[in-house]
Amino acid sequence: MEADGFVRGRRMSAETPGGDSGVTGAGAGAGIRWLGGGFWGVSDGIFGSLSPRVGGDADQPLQLQGTLEAADIPDPEYEGLPNGASTSTHMLAGAVAGIMEHCLMYPIDCVKTRMQSLQPEPAARYRNVMDALRRIVRTEGIWRPMRGLNVTATGAGPAHALYFACYEKLKKTLGDIIHPGANSHVANGAAGCVATLLHDAMMNPAEVVKQRMQMYNSPYRSVLDCMRAVWLKEGAAAFYRSYTTQLTMNIPFQALHFMTYEYLQETLNPHRQYNPTSHMVSGALAGAVAAAATTPLDVCKTLLNTQESLALHSLNVSGHISGLAHAFRTVYRLGGVPAYFKGVQARIIYQMPSTAIAWTVYEFFKYFITEHQHAKRKAQRESEK
Repeated sequence: MEADGFVRGRRMSAETPGGDSGVTGAGAGAGIRWLGGGFWGVSDGIFGSLSPRVGGDADQPLQLQGTLEAADIPDPEYEGLPNGASTSTHMLAGAVAGIMEHCLMYPIDCVKTRMQSLQPEPAARYRNVMDALRRIVRTEGIWRPMRGLNVTATGAGPAHALYFACYEKLKKTLGDIIHPGANSHVANGAAGCVATLLHDAMMNPAEVVKQRMQMYNSPYRSVLDCMRAVWLKEGAAAFYRSYTTQLTMNIPFQALHFMTYEYLQETLNPHRQYNPTSHMVSGALAGAVAAAATTPLDVCKTLLNTQESLALHSLNVSGHISGLAHAFRTVYRLGGVPAYFKGVQARIIYQMPSTAIAWTVYEFFKYFITEHQHAKRKAQRESEK
């Protein structure tokens, strides 16, 4: 999820030396309006290169159609959303990005959950991700890797909407206090941590149900059956048994994610122009680094969510595993240090495209909504003349 605050203060100038800055600014904006006019009305500058630019090109003359009245209304910058609509824009873009991210990568998520099992049954022991997918489809049916998708999509929409709304609002508020008029890594990090609290509070119950549905020989017939059984046998607290572990994992995950992304953006896209390719590559690599580093916590979270009966029986553990410390001790007793990295391959393979999809979709919808609202304002201004 891209933090557009990372690039505030790096506004690009589209003025050509010696020319009319208003005309040039309008022309440069028209040059990057690849969603304007028609959904696929992409400018030559974007299709001609994988590094589309926000700023104007001073080396090429600008050809404008119509009158110079367009200069009266400056085009919106990619990172500057319209005031009064930013919260709803971030919520909508975040919800769509979250749902698409989880839905498209759900089969790999199913494999990750199974490969993190500490005491899998013989039929559920896989060599790698592709072997797992092939065997699941062959022995359990083509739709088996998608079991539990509906509860994940239901949770991901509002969870990511809250995440982005909270993040963007707090980032701006804290940034104005800590470092007015410029980017503040402290504000970005603090906003991300608070946003993670809301995201995980919304998503944790869905994670519990999802992972129980994904396990081999899951006894639940449907999502509602799983929710009912957990509620009756383990109580409402079972839906939040892994919440502290989830937070312990996601807060450093987000910190690593944004730090790595920022470093890669400084390297790949130093001028912070609108560049979908750099967003995608940086997001994927940042997700991989953060996923690998936080895998031990993810293994503990999976154990807390699934309460593997076979693993607990092998250790003669009665009752339920509760708390991060208890989960850490149990994982070590079952497999030593290597057990903390079970499923790391599947986790990285899942996380890289997931973060790439999330960044790309989020930025796409943010940009699309910005352009749409700017067009409405422009039409209203012209109708008033």
